Amino acid sequence: MSDDILLRVKDLKKHFPIKKGLFSRVVGQVKAVDGVSFELRRGEVLGLVGESGCGKTTTGRVILRLIEATGGEVWYEDQDVLKLDKRAMRAMRRKMQIVFQDPYSSLNPRLTVGSMIEEALTIHRLASGQKAKDRVAELLTLVGLAPHHARRYPHEFSGGQRQRIGVARALAVDPQLIIADEPVSALDVSIQAQILNLLKDLKQRLGLTYVFVAHDLAVVEHISDRVAVMYLGRIVELADARALYASPLHPYTKALLSAIPVPEPERRTKRIVLTGDVPSPAKPPSGCPFHPRCFMAKERCSVDVPALREVRPGHLSACHFAEEVAGA
Repeated sequence: MSDDILLRVKDLKKHFPIKKGLFSRVVGQVKAVDGVSFELRRGEVLGLVGESGCGKTTTGRVILRLIEATGGEVWYEDQDVLKLDKRAMRAMRRKMQIVFQDPYSSLNPRLTVGSMIEEALTIHRLASGQKAKDRVAELLTLVGLAPHHARRYPHEFSGGQRQRIGVARALAVDPQLIIADEPVSALDVSIQAQILNLLKDLKQRLGLTYVFVAHDLAVVEHISDRVAVMYLGRIVELADARALYASPLHPYTKALLSAIPVPEPERRTKRIVLTGDVPSPAKPPSGCPFHPRCFMAKERCSVDVPALREVRPGHLSACHFAEEVAGA
């Protein structure tokens, strides 16, 4: 692996079994993640976007082995994460951390903020006693809180403050990679910008690398260097953020971008309304998974599965007619 590449995900799959009957017979599979591949450079922010149920959160959790993968590879530097034993995986957890979507349910209501952050330091044997308390104070200050907040409980904080605590807890073990699982979607709009700016500032100060999971394309544009668009467990477009927003090469991306509210009336584009519902990942359609809802679908789309291919330098699209999408 190149020294510049921190994370490489190759053909990652996570299928959940569907069980029925008295003996819990497996009668099918929910293909939540179905062949996801990408590379992540050091110091980069990769936005992972798509509608609810597309598999983006599952992808993040499988990378961290919070959920075990069905197949594929996850390489962190020169180590295959999916093949590590328990001891090696504990050491790996210092390098990869997660910030959860709900800043309240991810915090233990019975522990003070200081105790929660100290717990991470104790488990990984990074600090104890007064050194641990000093480190907690340092972390709380880093995320915009005060050291005395360490004595309080989660219910005493607002949603934005709780998310800052979640970020501080993730940073406690000095990780290089953070999976941010929709970290602002549960927050008020006025607070979202504050947390996004905090994450951007921490990236610069600490040299962090992010996989930023979200369903809001406007939020993703604000923070991401590259964007991967997911649909029904697969990446359908992957490109530099500017290139993707300026000229999408997949009909699904084009439809998502047309729905973003634009404050200037003269910049508004015609809204593309998708018909039908997202198909079930337990029974995906034949051919291109997007073809039942696609406004550009042709006969070939219902038969052949399009490969994720490089249409322009660094711009990948899983569409048979990607070249036509740009001009549509």
